[in-house]
Amino acid sequence: MDHERRQRGELIGAAGRGTVARFVGVLVAAVAFATGPVGLAGQERDCDGRATLEVTILDESGSIPIPNATVVLRWTDSDATRPPVREAVRSEGRLFLCAPRDAREAMLWAEFGDASSEQLTVSLRPRMYRAVELRLLLASARTGRIIGLVRDIATERPVAVAEIAVTGRTGVVATNRRGAFILSGIPVGEKELTVHHVGYAPLSHTVRVSQGITTEVAVGLVPDPIEMEPLVATATRSRRLEISGFYERKYWGELVGGGMFFTNADIERRNPVLISHVIADAPGVRLGDCGVRRDSCKLLSTRVSVGFGGASCRMSVYVDGIRLRGGGTIDDLVRPVEVAGVEVYPGAASLPAEFGGSDSRCGVVAVWTK
Repeated sequence: MDHERRQRGELIGAAGRGTVARFVGVLVAAVAFATGPVGLAGQERDCDGRATLEVTILDESGSIPIPNATVVLRWTDSDATRPPVREAVRSEGRLFLCAPRDAREAMLWAEFGDASSEQLTVSLRPRMYRAVELRLLLASARTGRIIGLVRDIATERPVAVAEIAVTGRTGVVATNRRGAFILSGIPVGEKELTVHHVGYAPLSHTVRVSQGITTEVAVGLVPDPIEMEPLVATATRSRRLEISGFYERKYWGELVGGGMFFTNADIERRNPVLISHVIADAPGVRLGDCGVRRDSCKLLSTRVSVGFGGASCRMSVYVDGIRLRGGGTIDDLVRPVEVAGVEVYPGAASLPAEFGGSDSRCGVVAVWTK
């Protein structure tokens, strides 16, 4: 018991000191299902007749809970525009979630530092309780992740149930009905990705996997026997942006019109003098006082009017998740060359939960540095 306590203390202490990157193993998911009536989970959170999902993250032995890990979950067979859930487990390594009423399935995985679990698919029905256990292996292997979309190159429609594999790695994953797939725990280096589906020409493509980084792959399959060249495009994500949830908010925000997003490539293409000049390109945002030397500008939302004069109000600004307070501006803190990504929400209605609150009624600008 003393050994386990010391092991847990060393693990949590290392994470708190920012050395999580040393735990570059693969999170392997072992799922335990309970299909009876809602029990302890129902006492923890009343889901009002909906399915209850309990997620627990433990160490390899299954005896020590791991706090501060992140669960990423997407409900399917539900509202197609509903954004994913991204939440940290509690100190006891558990997280309770109530499924949407129309959800029939949940796809989820866990992340901790550079490591991540395999993707799991859990079926749901009303009043059902599901317990999902994700075990963290502190292995020495250096790994990354590949996610992608598979489409018909002729029609642009998603290709479901396409088989995706990495040469030299056991196991095959299948694309979902939207043509999406995730391959986790892939050793770093150049890997050969293979894609097969009946009625399409097989495809093989070399992908470079980086430690703790997600590589995005867009695959265009050619219907067989049409004589065309398959199409594959790859892009490596910024690790900071991925951990912060930037890419997920960007995907869902652009899908439903909730905010505007600028990547490093967008900023380099504009080559602005001040980062506020890029942010002001977002609809509903204008520059306010730029100071005597005009070397820093306040960001104002024009979608929210306050007072009888209908004046615009000042937007809240976050830098790497920390709100900027006081009289300074974003231009005082960062230069365009230091920025990896920017999120702009001109009004409270489009704000994601992590930026909500009464002090964000005028909108939010979130800047992430490299």
